[in-house]
Amino acid sequence: MSVRAAFVWALLQAFVLVFMLAGTHGWIVKVDPNTTDYASFYAAGRLAAQGAPAAAYDETRLRAAEAAATQPGVNYEYFFNPPTYLLIMAPFGRLPYLVSFVLFELATGAAWLALGTRVAGGGRDALLCLLAVPSVWWVLGLGQNSFLSADLMAAGLLVLPARPMLAGVAFGALCYKPHLGLMIPVALLAARQWRAIAGAALTVSVAVAASVAWFGSATWVAFLAMAGRSLGGAIDSGRVLFSGRVDPTGAAQLVGLSSDWARAVWVAALLVATAVLVWLWRSGGRETRNAGLAAAVLIAAPFALFYDLIMASLAAAWLARAARRDGWLRGEKLTFGLLVLSNFLAAPMIVGTAHVPFGALAGPVLLALAVRRARRGTREKYS
Repeated sequence: MSVRAAFVWALLQAFVLVFMLAGTHGWIVKVDPNTTDYASFYAAGRLAAQGAPAAAYDETRLRAAEAAATQPGVNYEYFFNPPTYLLIMAPFGRLPYLVSFVLFELATGAAWLALGTRVAGGGRDALLCLLAVPSVWWVLGLGQNSFLSADLMAAGLLVLPARPMLAGVAFGALCYKPHLGLMIPVALLAARQWRAIAGAALTVSVAVAASVAWFGSATWVAFLAMAGRSLGGAIDSGRVLFSGRVDPTGAAQLVGLSSDWARAVWVAALLVATAVLVWLWRSGGRETRNAGLAAAVLIAAPFALFYDLIMASLAAAWLARAARRDGWLRGEKLTFGLLVLSNFLAAPMIVGTAHVPFGALAGPVLLALAVRRARRGTREKYS
């Protein structure tokens, strides 16, 4: 995508976001009460700040807290995160809702644009291309935490060569959304990054201990009970729309496979992604290793939604960094353009109509691009 096209595309999406916000908030025509995903994070944080953290995992009490934070009658937003996320959201829950929303998204979004631009090699062109990715605008519009996940992954990968313990801290902090960190131990073990592993393990241990000390063990009991109910309830039943998911399980269920067969598809994808990632982190260069890890996150996650495609942008940024230095491979620019298009088509309303899991293509395609570039480097190294 050219810089001019990226600018126009980003501007168009910003306009669409403003239009959608106006429509869903009744500024154009009267609509039923509506809210964003952030309502669940805020309500959970507010309950924790008020001394009732376990209530974040009680649908009735969380629903009431969401309505109190926004307006009566709003649609219910799920809260699937463990108590370690309450450590982050409790301070935000003490602020007025709108202030909390804006501050959280601006802080995490600005950090993502800064880190993502640095990953891609720096410069205005890289920044504009990141802004052109539809996921950025979805995360802003929905009030999601995907910027934070990408921030932690990008920061960890950037400092890993020079400060592995600090990288481990960033990786370990992803325990607030643990299903996105499943492939991090695989990569670090393959590269024998023992100090990073120690940093990650220490961070997870401290975060869990802090959440128990602050919120009590009953909060973890409530979370685990909710997680057990949600796997066969909200998640596998389709209450969380299959059309919004970009993980292999959700994609398989979207096209009609049963939950058991969909899980089998996920296990197969997980095994392949693990083998490929081990090879990359033993044989590839820095950019291909890091791109492979960010791409494999979307394949290995048992549950990921379209706003998590920010992680695909991180994988693409690492590959773009290598391409800007070493030159683009044949068809690479076209593939990147098609990935941006598939990112746009991953919107649930489009996927639900077409019954094609466009978003689930990002992880495998980007992992294949990382392997292709790594193999080219290996051939040149040993030729």
